[in-house]
Amino acid sequence: MNKKITEKCKKIKIVLTDVDGVLTDGGMYYTSQGDFMKKFHTRDGMGVSMLRKNNISTIIVTKESTEIVKQWAKKMKITNFFDGVQKKELIVDKIMKKFHVKKNEIAYIGDDVNDLELMKNVGFSATPNDGIFLAKNIADYVCDCKGGEGVLREIANMILIVQYPKKTKWY
Repeated sequence: MNKKITEKCKKIKIVLTDVDGVLTDGGMYYTSQGDFMKKFHTRDGMGVSMLRKNNISTIIVTKESTEIVKQWAKKMKITNFFDGVQKKELIVDKIMKKFHVKKNEIAYIGDDVNDLELMKNVGFSATPNDGIFLAKNIADYVCDCKGGEGVLREIANMILIVQYPKKTKWY
């Protein structure tokens, strides 16, 4: 991890994340009965738990509004959830006021065109390895993982290792 990223990670108090293409592989699965499904990676759930246990909040910011994501957030004990957000960049001021944080204390993980402005307006931005070209160009960090394969956990590990370098028990 380079020095610039290390310095940014030291300040993070809140991790914002997109859902489709970040927490999931971006696929939308339908059954013949019309049921809609998404697959989440277990390691991302553990990343949320690890962050929470170290006083770093995870907040979902998504354009979609689905019961599946709400259920996953509830299971992961993510209490702050913004869905149906068309202009994600507008959420930064609300988060700063509500949680008494500065922009440089907020991280965001996004992967597509509707994430770009939010990625530009936080202290640390990341994108999955299969994020779009434009996201990769502006992200502070391009993950080794692809969307749905543990991206949030990868970012959680980076932040926690930087903030607590001597800690050996994360969970």
